[in-house]
Amino acid sequence: MRIQHIKELYDYRNLIWVLAWTDFKERYKNSVLGFFWSLLEPLLMLAILYIVFSNLMKVQVEHYQLFLLQGIIMWSFFTRSTSGSLYAFKLKAQLVKKVYFPRDILVISSCITALLMSFFESIIFLAFLLFFMIPLSLNILYLPIVIFLYFIIALGTSLVLSALNVYYRDIQYIWALVLQVGFFATPVIYPLNVFPQYLQKILSYNPLAQVIFLGRDVTLYSKEPNLASFVFVIFIAVITLVIGYAIFLRLEPRFAEEL
Repeated sequence: MRIQHIKELYDYRNLIWVLAWTDFKERYKNSVLGFFWSLLEPLLMLAILYIVFSNLMKVQVEHYQLFLLQGIIMWSFFTRSTSGSLYAFKLKAQLVKKVYFPRDILVISSCITALLMSFFESIIFLAFLLFFMIPLSLNILYLPIVIFLYFIIALGTSLVLSALNVYYRDIQYIWALVLQVGFFATPVIYPLNVFPQYLQKILSYNPLAQVIFLGRDVTLYSKEPNLASFVFVIFIAVITLVIGYAIFLRLEPRFAEEL
């Protein structure tokens, strides 16, 4: 990613925000509950998964409802940002063909829209923390850094997916399957220690797992982030963004033709 391109994105910062906010509002246009759907969705999933895993499967985790809710919110952000970016160019094909602007703006705005949805969902999580009187420490100040790194990972992944989906429409179906598998391969609904030691080690190499670990540590458990996990997530974020932009900028010149 060139310095000149970063400056160009900065010049278009208002457009990025307008696109993100417009997409966010469009999701709830003409609905009776409006933005409240962004709060109800994780609560409904929480209720279903909590009943299944706390009662039927006997998962023993302190404050499991908070453990589960935070996992759902963090996983949903990645799902929405990457899935939404898949259709970023298809839905705005006429704009891409007729007007010049940095094409990655559409991907960035899609990820910001997903982040906005997660922000509103996090209000519910905060309310639960207060209700259950979970003590918070200054370690929660690490949370914005964790979220930023998570955003970079989601953006890098979205850049690859959005570019490939312009050329190969099968990507959207393949990614839907990957997300289904990824949900159960990431400790969203279970603690890692339910598995044997060798499986724990394998699953811990999942970058999304490490991000969720960090998020829970600095909020739910009021712990300092694990240094090894932090370094690993930073490394993955940088690599994902570099590879994402390399692929995106390679494929971007022919977007208008393919669309």
